[in-house]
Amino acid sequence: MHMKMIIVTTVEEYKSEVFKLFKKAGVESFSESDIDGYKSAAPLMYTSSWFPSEKGGAASNMFFSFTQEEKVTELFKLIKQFNTESETTNPTRAVEIPIERTV
Repeated sequence: MHMKMIIVTTVEEYKSEVFKLFKKAGVESFSESDIDGYKSAAPLMYTSSWFPSEKGGAASNMFFSFTQEEKVTELFKLIKQFNTESETTNPTRAVEIPIERTV
């Protein structure tokens, strides 16, 4: 059994959808954390804020899991399908990292 680590990021509005995708792919154990997502912006945007001292990040979530390779393959297929069907400028992103050893 080949284990992989997966990391998935999404904007807050898609959090519940990502939960469903993990479940549908058979990924039963995972962790989630709230994060602030940023995109590069023109310098003018930084100074034009009404409250420039406030954070400008988008409310986002990061999920990660150690799981079997075949479940990762299914999850990636589901995420690609979800992104294709969603009309957003912030698609859900995922990466797969091989696991060399576990204890």
